[in-house]
Amino acid sequence: MQRFRLMNVYVAFVLLLVLLTIGGMAWLRRPEVAAMEAKAVPPAAHVAATTMPAAGNAPPSADAAMHTTVSIDNFSFTPQVLSVPVGTTVTWVNHDDVPHTASSDDAPVAFDSKALDTDDKYSFTFTRPGTYKYYCKVHPHMTASVIVK
Repeated sequence: MQRFRLMNVYVAFVLLLVLLTIGGMAWLRRPEVAAMEAKAVPPAAHVAATTMPAAGNAPPSADAAMHTTVSIDNFSFTPQVLSVPVGTTVTWVNHDDVPHTASSDDAPVAFDSKALDTDDKYSFTFTRPGTYKYYCKVHPHMTASVIVK
């Protein structure tokens, strides 16, 4: 009888591990990440979709939108310093296994992404010249800047 009870406990434990793995263990996430995910990004600051200039031999027209990407990987932003012309849309892509943000260090805040999980993206179009320093709210040691000319 004792052996049967021990087997039931073992099976229950294995089932619990399977359920936690399948469920992504969302309830174990740190409170500051959950709070950032709950914070809404104003629609005007977030560019939901971007279009790239058509491929081909012809140079893009002056009306074609400029786009570039910042990679978030190994707890750093790459490139560390990015120079772009006014009107460029920058897209941050998280390649790390942990959440990160791209949050303006300016006052007032120019842009502020939600917590980006692995392969999540956030885009922002820079419409004014200046130097925009930013960081990750989850990992404040992660810093970078965008220079808009």
